[in-house]
Amino acid sequence: MSAVTRRDADPGSSVGKKNAPDFDVVIVGYGPVGQLMALLLGGRGWRVGVVERWPEAYKRPRAVSFDDEIARVLAAAGLARQFPYFSEPAPDYEWRNAAGQTLLYYNRRRIGASGWPQVSRFHQPHLEQALDGRVRGLRSTQVCRGHEAVELVDLGDRAEVTVRDPAQQHYSLSAAYIIGCDGANSFVREHLQTSVTDLGFFYDWLIVDVIPHEPWPQINLQICDPARPTTLVSGGPGRRRWEFMRMPGETLDDLNRRETAWRLLKPWNLTPDNTTLERHTVYTFQGRWADRWRDGRLLLAGDAAHQMPPFAGQGMCSGMRDAANLAWKLDLVLRGTASSSLLDTYTSERCAHVQHAIGTSIELGKVICVTDPEAAAARDQAMLEAEGRPEFALPPLPPATLGPGLLHSAPDGQPVPPAGHVARQGWVRAPDGRTGLLDEIVGTGFHILVTADPGPHLSADQRAFLSSIGTRLIRMVPSEQLVPKDAQAGHVTVGDLDNVLQGTDRTVAIIRPDFYIYGISDTLADLPALVDELRAGLTQAADQ
Repeated sequence: MSAVTRRDADPGSSVGKKNAPDFDVVIVGYGPVGQLMALLLGGRGWRVGVVERWPEAYKRPRAVSFDDEIARVLAAAGLARQFPYFSEPAPDYEWRNAAGQTLLYYNRRRIGASGWPQVSRFHQPHLEQALDGRVRGLRSTQVCRGHEAVELVDLGDRAEVTVRDPAQQHYSLSAAYIIGCDGANSFVREHLQTSVTDLGFFYDWLIVDVIPHEPWPQINLQICDPARPTTLVSGGPGRRRWEFMRMPGETLDDLNRRETAWRLLKPWNLTPDNTTLERHTVYTFQGRWADRWRDGRLLLAGDAAHQMPPFAGQGMCSGMRDAANLAWKLDLVLRGTASSSLLDTYTSERCAHVQHAIGTSIELGKVICVTDPEAAAARDQAMLEAEGRPEFALPPLPPATLGPGLLHSAPDGQPVPPAGHVARQGWVRAPDGRTGLLDEIVGTGFHILVTADPGPHLSADQRAFLSSIGTRLIRMVPSEQLVPKDAQAGHVTVGDLDNVLQGTDRTVAIIRPDFYIYGISDTLADLPALVDELRAGLTQAADQ
C-alpha cells in the first residue's frame, strides 16, 4: 500500500489540496465491521485504505447471528442476493431445563420490523467473502493484508499511521480520519484518550462448530441445565454450533481439547464418523465498553469499542450498527456539510444503544449461567409459571434506542420518541408497478415520508438544504387512493406510513441514512420546523 493511488477529488474533500492526506479514511482491521465500514464509505466515493495485520481471512466461524435490522443494512450494502449463500432464518428459539421442559419459547417466524427475518444464523467466513467481494469492486478502496499498524499519531489536520509490511519494511499513511475496527485488543484504542467501563461479568465457554454429514433439524436451543449450561444453534447453512459452559473444577486446558469436544457432543449422537469438527475454542464472555469512541481524528467501532456476552446475539450486530451510524456522518463531514463535531454524536448515540445490548446480554446470562441446583430449580419454577412467555419470565429491559445526538429532541436534549428508534420497513409498490421493500424501491439516504404533497409548506431554501444532504421526498399513499396523476409523480409510493411510524398517528417522518427516525410530526404544517431543526443541528456543527 505504500504506493498510494489517488482519485479525482470530490467537492469539499481534502484530496488534492496542499498537504492533503493519502486517504480520506484509513481503517485498521478488516473483520466484518471493518469490511462494512469500508464498503459504506467507499461506496460513497471516499478514498479508503484498509490495513489488516493478518495475511488471510480467518477461515473458521465466530459470530453466528444477525437480526432483521442488520439484514436491512447488509441488503442496502448490496448483499441481499447472497443471503442464501451464507445465512438462513432461525424461526424458533427455545429454552429448556434439565428435564426437557420448555422454559421460554421465542416464535420468530414473522418478518421483523426491518423487513427481513427477525433472526438469521450465518457462517462468518462466507459473509466476509461476500463483503470482501463488494469492497474489492470499489476503485476508491485499497485493502492490504499482512500489513500491521505499529504507530499512530493525530497531527491535528490529519492522522498518520505507520505500517509494517510483510517484508518488515515501514511506511506511513495519512488520512483525514482513522477508524479502529481491530477487535477487543485494539491497537487504535490504545491511542485514544478514553477510559473503559467493565461490568465484571466473566464466564468461560467452549465453542464447538461442526458440519453434520446428514441434515440436522432446524432447532435452536438453550439448555438451562445446572450440570452444564449448553447452547445449540444453527451456524449457517449446513452447520451447527454448540456452546458448553466451563464448570467449577475444570481447567481451560482440559476444556479446550478435541477429545473434550467430542465427549460433549456424544449425547447428541455426533461422532467423528458422522460429523466434521470444524473448530473448538474457549471464549471468555465479558461486558465492557470504551467511554469515548472518538478522540480528534481517531475513532473506534465494533469490538474495539465494546464487547458483550453472546446471549442476545448482538455482538457483531452492534459493530455493524456502529458502521451504519458513522459512515453517513463521516460522509457529511468530509463533504463539508457538517463539521467534525457531528462525529461526537456517534459516541453519544451508539454508546447508549450498545449499553442496552450489553445489559440485555448480561441479564440473559444471569438466567442461563446458573449452576446451583436449588437456584436452578427456583428459576425453572418461576419460568414455568410464566408459561414460556419471555415478557413475563425475564427481567424487564429498556428499549434499544439511540442516545442524545442528531435527533429531534426536547429542551433537555433527550430525543422525543420515536426519534432514536429504528424505522420499520414495509413492502411497497411504486407508481411504475415495481414492488419490493421500501429500500429497494426508493434507495437509501435521508428520507422524508409524507402522506400528501408538502410543496406548499417547504420553502425553496429548505428544499435546497434537503437536496444538499441527498434527501428523497417520498409520498406514501394507500393503493386504493392512487390515481393517474399520482402515478406520474415519481416520488409517490404505495405503502403504509403507520407501519414506518410504529403505530403512531403522525403523518410526517424524517428517516436518517442509518434507518433511524430523526423525528416525526403531526401534520405537514409542522414539517418546516422539523427540517429547520435538522438543518440547525448540522449548521451548528459546521459553525463550531
